[in-house]
Amino acid sequence: MTALRSLLFVPGNKDNMLNKALGFKPDVFVPDMEDSVPTGEKENARNLIAEYLPKLAESGVSIVPRVNSLDTKWALDDLAAIVGPHIYGISIGKINTPADIKIVSDHLSLLEQKAGLNEGHIKMIPWLESAKAIIHCHEICLASERLIGVAFGGEDFTHDMGIERLEDESEVLFARNQLCIAARAAEIPALDTPYFLFKNKEGLRTNSLIAKQCGFKGKFAIHPAQIDEINNAFSPSKKEIEHAHRVVKAFEEAESMGRGSTSLDGKVIDVPVVKRARALLSLASRQL
Repeated sequence: MTALRSLLFVPGNKDNMLNKALGFKPDVFVPDMEDSVPTGEKENARNLIAEYLPKLAESGVSIVPRVNSLDTKWALDDLAAIVGPHIYGISIGKINTPADIKIVSDHLSLLEQKAGLNEGHIKMIPWLESAKAIIHCHEICLASERLIGVAFGGEDFTHDMGIERLEDESEVLFARNQLCIAARAAEIPALDTPYFLFKNKEGLRTNSLIAKQCGFKGKFAIHPAQIDEINNAFSPSKKEIEHAHRVVKAFEEAESMGRGSTSLDGKVIDVPVVKRARALLSLASRQL
C-alpha cells in the first residue's frame, strides 16, 4: 500500500496549478473535481484532469482524483473520464451508507472492464461528512475491499449538524474519534480533514499532532507548503524512534531473565508497550 500521510488537493480546473503540482512530492496527488471547482467549471476540470493524468503519473506520486458526489449529475461522468492505468484510486465525497460504496464500486467494475483493468484495481477513499455517515462509519469502512482509507470532512459535517466550526475542533471530537476507531477496526487508515489556515505553520503542526493522537494516519493538504509539516507529523520522530529502540532493548533484556515486564525512565514496560514500540519501528522502516 502507498503511504497516505500527505494528500495534496490540486484544483482540477486550473492548468497552471496542475502543472505546478509536478514540482512537489506529497504521498498522494488529489486532482479535485469537487469542492475546489465552481459549478460552471466542472466539465473543464474533468477534461483537464484526464489530460494531465499521464504527466502526474510520471512523477511517481500516487494519484487519487476526487470526483463529485453521487447526489450530483457529474459523478458517473467524472469516473468514466479518469478510470485507467494512471490512477491508484478515486476519492468521493458525501458517502452516507454502505449502499453508496456498493454503487460506486459496481460502477468502477464496469469501467475497469472497459479499460482492460483487473476488477478491484481502482481503490477508494470515501469522505464521511454527515451525521448519517458517522453513524454508519464502521459498516462503510467494511463495505468494499477497494477501500484503502477513509476521510473525515469537517466542514461539511459541521454544516450538516448546523454547528459552528471551532478553532480547537472540540465540536467534532466525537465524530473524529468514532471514525478513527471504525477505520482501525476495519484495518484501514483514517485521514483527517484539511487545515485551512495554510499560512499558519505552527497551527498546522499542532492540528496534525492532535489528529495523530486521535488515531488519524494522514491528512489532506490544500497547499504545497503544508506537505512537509504533515509528513513530519505523521512520521515517527527521531526522538520517538530512539525511545522505541530503548523500550524494545529493555524488554528483551528483562525477557531473557524470565520476566514479563520491566521499567524504563520510571514507567512500566510490559507486552502492550513493547508491541506499540515495535509497531512504531516497523512504520519508521517503511517510511524511510
